[in-house]
Amino acid sequence: MNKRNTQQRRRAILELLNQQGEVSVDELALRFETSEVTIRKDLTALEDNGLLLRKYGGAVPLPQELMAETAGKISARKQALAKAAAGLIRDHYRIIIDSGSTTAALLPELSAKQGLVVMTNSLFIANSLRELEHEPKLLMTGGSWDAQSESFQGQLAEQVLRAYDFDQLFIGADGIDLQRGTTTFNELTSLSRVMAEVAREVVVMVESDKIGRKIHNLELPWTAIKILVTDDKLPDTAKRQIEQQGVKVICAPVQPNTEFSE
Repeated sequence: MNKRNTQQRRRAILELLNQQGEVSVDELALRFETSEVTIRKDLTALEDNGLLLRKYGGAVPLPQELMAETAGKISARKQALAKAAAGLIRDHYRIIIDSGSTTAALLPELSAKQGLVVMTNSLFIANSLRELEHEPKLLMTGGSWDAQSESFQGQLAEQVLRAYDFDQLFIGADGIDLQRGTTTFNELTSLSRVMAEVAREVVVMVESDKIGRKIHNLELPWTAIKILVTDDKLPDTAKRQIEQQGVKVICAPVQPNTEFSE
């Protein structure tokens, strides 16, 4: 499906959500005669733009307090996470940056880093890295292109990853289950697990409103995660629960007036 039809479908999803107050993945897949994977991608893209809130099996409108936030405010949260995460990276580190809008926010913060080696499964991230002042050595996973996640996946990508070792992995999440670990709507989780296996330190970047959100697909268990970077809206009780899993939690302060373009 071309980009124009995708945009039309997403506008129609928002209209339907406003009419009904809630939509489900299976309902939308039937209505638009497309796969559930495509609909999940649509909902994720709409959520990333601050237009709805994902829930298990579908989506609901944003709460009023979140609707009052501007796109700049939402972007500022991702920028805050990126600044905190970049502070963990030393010159000449070998890192993996997984695909996703939250991890992509890390890229401008890498401009001052020298001698980095960066592996990614995202064409967007790869192209953006080439524009940095100190361009890192770029490695691509290769593999099978997955149009829904806009990233490379599959056994070939896993084999390429296993040929290297890395200092750090930076990865996002659709949700955080306080008992289990990171969760995702994406059913392709094996590459994420291989990324975690070949990295000495796994850093999860996730906004605080996704913490406590339980989704059926477990991506990374707490035993695989070293650091979680989130924003300063994380409740103290949730922070303590995560720390009890042996994970270091960094709560980045968000500057309300900061503007950042995704």
